[in-house]
Amino acid sequence: MHDFRTHNCAALRKSDVGQTARVSGWIHSKREHANALFIDLRDHYGLTQIVVYPNVDFYESLKRATVESVITVTGEVLARADEAVNENLDTGEIELRADTAVIENAAAPLPLPVAGEQDYPEEIRLRHRYLDLRRETLHKNIILRSQIIASLRRRMIEGGFMEFQTPILTASSPEGARDFLVPSRLNPGKFYALPQAPQQFKQLIMVAGFDRYFQIAPCFRDEDARADRSPGEFYQLDIEMSFATQEDVFNAIEPVMAGVFEEFANGRKVQTPFPRIPYKESMEKYGSDKPDLRIPFEISDVSEFFPDEALTGFGLFAKIVGGGGKVIAIPAPQAAANQSRKFFDSMDKWAKKDMQAPGLGYARLEADEDGNVTSRDPVLKNFKPDHLTKLLEKMGLGAGDGIFFSAGKKSDAYKLAGAARNKVAADLDLIDKEAGFKFCWIVDFPMYEWDEDNKKVDFSHNPFSMPQGGMDALQTKDPLDILAYQYDIVCNGVELSSGAIRNHKVDVMYKAFEIAGYDNATVDEEFAGMINAFKYGAPPHGGIAPGVDRIVMLLAGAENIREVILFPMNQSAQDLMMNAPSEVDSKALKELHLKLNLPIE
Repeated sequence: MHDFRTHNCAALRKSDVGQTARVSGWIHSKREHANALFIDLRDHYGLTQIVVYPNVDFYESLKRATVESVITVTGEVLARADEAVNENLDTGEIELRADTAVIENAAAPLPLPVAGEQDYPEEIRLRHRYLDLRRETLHKNIILRSQIIASLRRRMIEGGFMEFQTPILTASSPEGARDFLVPSRLNPGKFYALPQAPQQFKQLIMVAGFDRYFQIAPCFRDEDARADRSPGEFYQLDIEMSFATQEDVFNAIEPVMAGVFEEFANGRKVQTPFPRIPYKESMEKYGSDKPDLRIPFEISDVSEFFPDEALTGFGLFAKIVGGGGKVIAIPAPQAAANQSRKFFDSMDKWAKKDMQAPGLGYARLEADEDGNVTSRDPVLKNFKPDHLTKLLEKMGLGAGDGIFFSAGKKSDAYKLAGAARNKVAADLDLIDKEAGFKFCWIVDFPMYEWDEDNKKVDFSHNPFSMPQGGMDALQTKDPLDILAYQYDIVCNGVELSSGAIRNHKVDVMYKAFEIAGYDNATVDEEFAGMINAFKYGAPPHGGIAPGVDRIVMLLAGAENIREVILFPMNQSAQDLMMNAPSEVDSKALKELHLKLNLPIE
């Protein structure tokens, strides 16, 4: 018999009754009855109930054993009485009578409970992550993560892709976030950077003549934490294809994404094919380039309804529109009928506090004695009746509904309206949970944007993207009108990945960077590896990089990305368990030719 187990804690069944078995695991819980001690023994696989009778010499030691102590038990498999069967357990029809028992390792008092799913302070959970990972939901999330990665890898290989590993110590990249820098001992005063993404390397793999590449790639960015973004590091399914159009990328990747979600959806719908939504349309309908298509309403540009104060009696919006701004309306179906004024006021406070916006106007719609729809709230109170009717017809709203208004500079008005759409839908419970996973491709991103701070044109997305129209577009179009072959996959309002067809022509790349203010010498210096390689024949190529952590987060139904990562950092980018980052001694600094210049507290 094996020293520690003949079966795992999820394996024994009624067919094993009468056999001798040995199991090992952690004491999950204990219950002492008048004539026996019952222990739920847990391992990676599940639970087995152990029954210990007072006549054995180890009864008292097991009775005193702390929960989470590790024990090995050998004994006979017994059938449970009918009234004692636990249908919620795979092993619920049996129990193991303890004939011998060994306490392999006694547990000290716990800093947090393992049994149950009690909410517990994050600092304690992260400091003792190895205990937190024993808890059922988190343990299952990490298992799910492993299964999803295995599925992604299998599907990519079946699609003709080959897995390669790219360097971790490399040069700084133009991804837009801060780099993590690593000082070089052998090259004093010089630094490596941890890769924000394998962007340049995967393109160079295509230049090297390989056709279809993928990698479950670790990426490093010195960014602040968010609910859907871990500080420091994350993983992505990095993909690149040669001789590929945008449609080729979609046709290769959409079945992979849909297939993985269908495999782990547990009955939830996965809607295919993924609709393609141009960036401009997405901003106008949803106020976001990552729209949640489960929300059954869209925003509307209603600037035309505020031409002057005479028609509306509301001079503030007329002044904004007259100055080139926008008024964007967000429907709130049946909010006036089902919510108090407090709900509407709370939305205005949210806009000011959380979104740093001037405010969010609103109007509650009601029917007057004649059945006409009116509003007593300031924005619509003095609208001419016919004018109000046209506004409501455009929005498809009537008595009992509510409207919120975001007004200001175009980009700001749409940004607030998009966030308000999401919040209204969540607060009013209007998100269609039965819709499952609703994907879309966001396409036709602008190549450039106006950098107001530096008063210049800059890249709006990936600088290595191919402009639609190629060199001709760069030479003849207003830069702000040029679109790129850039695309995102979005699912339920979460951006899973960005991708692009790459700019593989040196002359086109020089011109694209020239428009953004980079001369040829700067491009040659900062992107030497790629530019030099392209001079020796680069194939047309493109790719994408879905975020693994976010995929797992969606499929696990987790609200925070730390719930699907084995050993995450906290929001301050600290590993509380390993005490990182930490100070280093003067000897190590000297070897690296570094001196500290710390801020004065």
